[in-house]
Amino acid sequence: MASDDRPLALTLGDPSGIGPEIALAAWQLRGERGVPPFQLIGDPEFLEATAYRLGLSVPVAEVEPDDACEVFPRALPVLPLPSGAKVIATPGAPDSANAGAIVESITAAVDLVRSGAASAVVTNPIAKFVLTRVGFAHPGHTEFLAALAAREGREPPLPVMMIWSDTLAVVPVTIHVALRRVPELLTQDLVERTARIVHSDLRARFGLEHPRLVLSGLNPHAGESGTMGTEDRDVLAPAVAVLRSEGIDIRGPLPADTLFHERARATYDVALTPTHDQALIPVKTLAFDEGVNVTLGLPFVRTSPDHGTAFDIAGKGIAKPDSLIAALRLAHRLAHRPADTVLPFPVRA
Repeated sequence: MASDDRPLALTLGDPSGIGPEIALAAWQLRGERGVPPFQLIGDPEFLEATAYRLGLSVPVAEVEPDDACEVFPRALPVLPLPSGAKVIATPGAPDSANAGAIVESITAAVDLVRSGAASAVVTNPIAKFVLTRVGFAHPGHTEFLAALAAREGREPPLPVMMIWSDTLAVVPVTIHVALRRVPELLTQDLVERTARIVHSDLRARFGLEHPRLVLSGLNPHAGESGTMGTEDRDVLAPAVAVLRSEGIDIRGPLPADTLFHERARATYDVALTPTHDQALIPVKTLAFDEGVNVTLGLPFVRTSPDHGTAFDIAGKGIAKPDSLIAALRLAHRLAHRPADTVLPFPVRA
């Protein structure tokens, strides 16, 4: 199979959430919205039943990986779980009985990409509490993908979460941790490693020759010279100095409250922030339906919708597929970008 013909590998996500129905909706909009070929790894019978229950005219075809692109124009290609596991799920009622299928779908998607049978991984949303109840040992989706990407006998790569949209791209340096733990986790080494990965992947994946980064402060007014916290002065500023000495274009730490208005956004390509919410509040405010979660630092392309399982609206037929479609389109563009092109990015000044 030629590399340009490889489909995307889309995971099942939590079957009690909106993942299955937005996958069906994305396939329906394939022509209108320019959705690239993808195959969903899951239970074909479950997908058929979901389409029927929602009244969606989506034929489902059980496929082998080599058949997905040929089938895609006329049916949603579904690759059965390697174990043959069946999925039984009630919309809005997460059930740890499906944890094995959720994990198996993710693992199979990574295997497809690493074997060359798929071009990139796109993940539907999962709920971590569903998995941790049965012993899932990873803090989240991203960390599990990093573990799957690890070479035998080596530490997993550091995965970096970037939320990308046409309006704004952001990277939280610390991710899914309690706010009270951030000061102890926010080390100079972590800031430097994160920024290097962002800089490298913007060049290699997106084609930006000279990425412009900015780092927000942790404390109000970026610490006000140490009067409102010392982390900005003692951790963030030294990290920026080291990175600049390496030739990386990064500014900061700058006050977070003035970093995201229109004029400020025009001066950088990606904003790094010390905490999760400092990054995700502005991007979800500006581009809630179009945001894409892109994992940097992995040896393969991985994107996902920038939203969760939405159990409260699952099965009601009102979930919008916009973010999943954006994730599918961006994954395809990243995986197939010609070497001499630059992918669209938030508007540069």
